[in-house]
Formats: sequence, C-alpha cells, structure tokens
Amino acid sequence: MVVCICNAIREKDLRDAAKKGASTPCSAYAQMGCKARCGQCVSFAREIIRAEAATA
Repeated sequence: MVVCICNAIREKDLRDAAKKGASTPCSAYAQMGCKARCGQCVSFAREIIRAEAATA
C-alpha cells in the first residue's frame, strides 16, 4: 500500500527503514533520501514504524 503519495513510499519501504533503525518518520524518509512534503502521511508512517518496532 502507498503511504506517502508525494514521495511514492510504500508501507514495505517504511517497515524496511524501521528494521534498519529508523525510529521516526523523519529518519525513515531520510534513509530513503527524501522528506515529508505535505505531511498527510506522517501519522500513519509513525504507526507503521511503531508496529514494526514492537514486533522486532
């Protein structure tokens, strides 16, 4: 599923970033060489990263 339309970031991309140590949407986006633009995705990205950290 696409989480960030502005940067074409998928849920899988965020989960992979979290596995590599990203603990916030900003750090996850930085790993991918971008940053949040409109901000609509940040709260959902945060939930995905938290969920991935909880299962690690």
